[in-house]
Amino acid sequence: MPRPRTRGRLPSLRVSDSFKSFVLDQLSDLDGVMPKAMFGGIGLYHRDTFFGILARDTLYLKVDDTTRADYERLGMKPFKPYPGRPTTMRYYEVPAGVLESSAELVSWARKAVAVARR
Repeated sequence: MPRPRTRGRLPSLRVSDSFKSFVLDQLSDLDGVMPKAMFGGIGLYHRDTFFGILARDTLYLKVDDTTRADYERLGMKPFKPYPGRPTTMRYYEVPAGVLESSAELVSWARKAVAVARR
């Protein structure tokens, strides 16, 4: 659970090494995935295309009007970097069942890469 904001500091987006390793292992069949530190979290790139975010041990993938319904149908929510702020981004949380299946996760990640390239 995210820590509350204290003394003007925003809650951390920190990702554990074990979660980062798990996600990268699950995505190993998608050649060219690179993690890059980003505002306390981690950005996922496929070659030069930014398609995913790891924040607070949660994976979020890029969506658009063609893919958002897949996430919403499963009750997934958009990435909100900081609770209490209205800002959301065009990245949605990946369902646990998808995250646990390497083949399915790679399929969803390929769609996210295609969205990010448009």
